Amino acid sequence: MKYRRLRIDELQGLEKDFINFLAANSVTSDDWEKLKNESQEKAEQMIEIFSDMIFEQTLQKVDYLEQKSAREIRTYHCGPDKLSMIGIMVEGETSLDFRQNLDPQQMMAQLGLSGAQLKLFKGEKSYKKERNQELFDLMEQGALISRDGHLYKTLAQL
Repeated sequence: MKYRRLRIDELQGLEKDFINFLAANSVTSDDWEKLKNESQEKAEQMIEIFSDMIFEQTLQKVDYLEQKSAREIRTYHCGPDKLSMIGIMVEGETSLDFRQNLDPQQMMAQLGLSGAQLKLFKGEKSYKKERNQELFDLMEQGALISRDGHLYKTLAQL
């Protein structure tokens, strides 16, 4: 396997896609039931192949990722040859937690009350592994796909 096996909840959300995958591989509903009952290993292999296919298709479309912790936000632009990162981190003591869904005004109010400061940082690197594998690794570490890259673009303007 290149990535990881999809979890049950992920597979359930992709049930129609999995049925289409099986059909494209000439596996009927009856064949699938028989395979699950008589050849669990082959059924698992089919799920693993499907999982890799879904991850590959998804990762190919990723342009931006975001990763938040209590005191730091990292945003990534995932280009074809390199990964660009812009982040902000809190310096000093504050109750601000970036994982909370606060609007920017609420965040700034919490920072203002505590006297803490925000520090902007940037970085860039060429992929050491295949692009999609590096993006997958970031996602396994908690990064989430950003559809529009709004946060990255906003931080890039600072």
